[in-house]
Amino acid sequence: MEYVQERVATLHSFGDAAPDAPTDRAAVVVPMTEREYAGLAAERVLSELESLDPARVVVPLRAPAERVGAFREWLDGFDLPLETLWCDGPRVDGLLSDAGLDGERGKGRDVWLALGRALREEYVVVHDADTKSYSRNYVRRLLFPLANGFDFSKGYYARVENGQLYGRLFRLFYSPLVRALHDANPGSEFLAYMASFRYALAGEFAATSDVVGSLPLQRTWGLEVGTLAAAYDAVGVDGAAQVDLGSYEHDHRAVSGPTGLSDMSRSVGAALLRAAEDHGVRVDYDALPEAYRRTGESFIDRYAADAAFNGLSYDRSGERRQVRTYAESIAPPGPDTRLPSWDGVDLSPAAVAEAADADARDAANGDVKDADG
Repeated sequence: MEYVQERVATLHSFGDAAPDAPTDRAAVVVPMTEREYAGLAAERVLSELESLDPARVVVPLRAPAERVGAFREWLDGFDLPLETLWCDGPRVDGLLSDAGLDGERGKGRDVWLALGRALREEYVVVHDADTKSYSRNYVRRLLFPLANGFDFSKGYYARVENGQLYGRLFRLFYSPLVRALHDANPGSEFLAYMASFRYALAGEFAATSDVVGSLPLQRTWGLEVGTLAAAYDAVGVDGAAQVDLGSYEHDHRAVSGPTGLSDMSRSVGAALLRAAEDHGVRVDYDALPEAYRRTGESFIDRYAADAAFNGLSYDRSGERRQVRTYAESIAPPGPDTRLPSWDGVDLSPAAVAEAADADARDAANGDVKDADG
């Protein structure tokens, strides 16, 4: 336990903090995929939200057409003002195409679609549904800064489970990459801001609806990093806070594979490097991979000592292999495919909701495939 302040305001939990917060004026966005269906973690999240009584819950759903009917029926069983937004139907796809917004799908796209509906409330909270240790107090903690002088808040937490350290993509990729960039650009306030978040890749954040409406979003795994960068532009360092959510138990991903940490590192790295360039950071792409690798190796030595101090197991050689793998993902970010802010797009959230509902009804009746089908 500690009480150190970072470059952004840091609100600590010195016990089981459950501060007063305007939950009755907040929309909670909980993105889900088919793997969350009737799962214990998602059941816990939704049951806790029932006791919280938020103004609105929006679930952007990414799932095949044949799973939509059962998924919606399961979600309707919770005593919540809940709206399911199926993101993969042909009508939704057509609306986005007509607006010039078609492109890669992923978590960021799903969240972006849901945010349009969430903007009807004064505050918006976004968090994942795979948290086995979820508490309704997380929403209160995320909202508290918004009612007390801040416009954006980010959650952070410890990733220590099963006697070992997790949070590998943050510990071994994001954090040393930001450090390497900052070492080469020590005067960058933007990089100091990005380095101050204790778990920048957490999926939990909250903001006023005015701020949410101004945020462009990454389409895929770069969502969390891109959101932090967009929040910097919207509220500045002094308008942002991070809040302690305690200890989280999450699902864990393999390093390799189509949805593994290696693939995620490419999206995260691209989002970070694009944001850095946009904020005047000079990036030497020839030198950066080696600078990152050296920094990552130094972090591994420190994590090994930290693990030993706490009696945790630690696979030093495995973590070194991960650093070498992640170094290969460092490259210029490529084309900008971000979705625009809802304030700057000619698309009605109500039209999206109507299209998603019609798509879902057809899917439940077996009359439609998803947009790829």
